[in-house]
Amino acid sequence: MTKSWLETVAQVESMIPLLGSLGREKNVTVQLAGHELLANSVTSLMTIFEQYPAYDVIDIKNALVELQHSTIAAQTIDLDVFLIDSDFISSNFLPGTFLDYLHISSLENNNGSTPVVLYGFGRIGRLLTRRLCRLGKTNSDMTLAAIVVRKKDEADLRKRANLLKFDSVHGEYDGMVKVDVDQQALIINGHTVKVIYASHPSEVDYQSYDIDNALLVDNTGLWRDADALDVHLQCAGIERVLLTAPGKQMKNVVFGVNDVDVVAEDRILSAASCTTNAIAPILSVLEESYGIESGHVETIHAYTNDQNLIDNVHKGDRRGRAAALNMVITETGAAKAVAKAIPSLEGKLSGSAIRVPVINVSIAVLNLTFQQEVSVASIHELLHKASQSLAHFGQIGFSENPDAVSSDFIGSEQAGILDSLSTKVQGKQATLYVWYDNEHGYSCQVVRLMERLASLAVKTSIETDAVISSQHRAA
Repeated sequence: MTKSWLETVAQVESMIPLLGSLGREKNVTVQLAGHELLANSVTSLMTIFEQYPAYDVIDIKNALVELQHSTIAAQTIDLDVFLIDSDFISSNFLPGTFLDYLHISSLENNNGSTPVVLYGFGRIGRLLTRRLCRLGKTNSDMTLAAIVVRKKDEADLRKRANLLKFDSVHGEYDGMVKVDVDQQALIINGHTVKVIYASHPSEVDYQSYDIDNALLVDNTGLWRDADALDVHLQCAGIERVLLTAPGKQMKNVVFGVNDVDVVAEDRILSAASCTTNAIAPILSVLEESYGIESGHVETIHAYTNDQNLIDNVHKGDRRGRAAALNMVITETGAAKAVAKAIPSLEGKLSGSAIRVPVINVSIAVLNLTFQQEVSVASIHELLHKASQSLAHFGQIGFSENPDAVSSDFIGSEQAGILDSLSTKVQGKQATLYVWYDNEHGYSCQVVRLMERLASLAVKTSIETDAVISSQHRAA
């Protein structure tokens, strides 16, 4: 076992080239309790390892070495499954035990990679790009191929690059962004991303850009129903469409709650809203354990681009008033949308919203009546356990910080974080406060859903190839 802080740092430093080669050469993604281990910095790795002091970094490094020398490719490996077993501590670690324990066999890299097109490049579009193109990121299933926007002026490409690199809320992007005017593209960490200018989806032939069977993510919010979004599917090269807003006539999917309902045949899907993603995972856990009779969701939400910065005419009455100066009572469909992900809550929840003068991070107040009496301790035990589980590590966070305020949650990767010190309970009634980064946390959820869709596309492609191959052999 490591004996000092400096020894630990040295071990973690030695992991970076191992993680890098696993990603570049084998398309292997390595996780620890659901947290992806990236080859980008010692600090980011140390932050993850600090959350799991029971796991020794020497064990982790040895597992990485064994993975590097194996023939495994194109897989996601979670070391938690291996390290949690007390029989495999540092003193007992033997070469070959890791792969034997996981029962992982060699898998040839199928080189299947789904091209991704981002239609729109606003708040969510740029955060999706940051997430997809993280330095040290390993993703064998997806490749960001293009971004589609309307051209503002002759300096548009440079402005898009600067908006990606520098952000007033999330800070400077930890990656390299260059402009290639000749190719009309952004070069992000050495990867060329085509920038396509169009005023309407029907104008684009993606196959002319060598993009085919792509997943298109519409983050404009302009089209919300399946009939309108179908225009994307009519474009050559687009296989599937994902909407980053609540959608009509389609499945509204919250990753970690009802993503198991997604099938390869689904062509148009919605990733629901940021608020729905924040509260649905917690509500699903509470519903399963206690049963929810009724409830009201009040979201105190950061102002967004659809509001006016100063008083002016707006299609929504109150949203026309100055966003940075007023609290604005408005509506939210998040409570009703939850029932699309959790059908047992149909008709049980109401909801409303107040937009407030903060630029990012919102909080949802859940006033719930359960079918049985509960306690603060039982709720906390339940949700803390869920936050540590592989099933919900990215969806549910658990805060015990007595000084927590909204800005502390900027950049959080969880969909929603329970403020445990604010929970109130009386008999069957409970009030829970759930923080969420309505930009970054939601974007992380969208990417998780994209990864699932990409894996379905690759699986379908492999199965189709297998059928064709068998038909040829039969012939």
